[in-house]
Amino acid sequence: MQKRVFIIHGWSGHPENAWFPWIKNELEKREFEVYVPAMPDSDNPKIEAWVLFLIKYLGNLEENEKAGGAVFVAGWVSLTPMVTGTEEEKEIVRQWLAVEVNYEKAKKLGGKFVSIFSDNDEFVPFEENSGVYKEKLGAKIILEHGKGHFDDDSGVKELPSALSAILEIAGGK
Repeated sequence: MQKRVFIIHGWSGHPENAWFPWIKNELEKREFEVYVPAMPDSDNPKIEAWVLFLIKYLGNLEENEKAGGAVFVAGWVSLTPMVTGTEEEKEIVRQWLAVEVNYEKAKKLGGKFVSIFSDNDEFVPFEENSGVYKEKLGAKIILEHGKGHFDDDSGVKELPSALSAILEIAGGK
């Protein structure tokens, strides 16, 4: 069975952002099946809409099928205080942070976890977030230097650490 990779962009993202086209191409060269869906209303992401979209999008997965793993890039469970954020932005953050994550279930179904952070990400504080991913999921933590938020504004067009992590999870293919 061909190995599948799902790349899910974040808030205000899209499938052509930053390093996504590069990693998609690199994985396809290695015969992975790669999916990079455009998430709904990414400038105003509502957790309910995103979860429903992903359930529908991933609907062809078998019930309780285990994932080989997950690689989180600038993933967050806490953000730098949004002093200058709009009330709309603050409400979006509140909605996402209000969701209780079942880390035990995630560990059971999720396989291996890797979390990649940057030492100069203005939104995602390293210490707080890396600690949660390591403690709750047993994630391997990678700290990149000078990659910002890994987005177009940061100029990150390739992300070899993410590719290496995916290949390691997939068994070195």
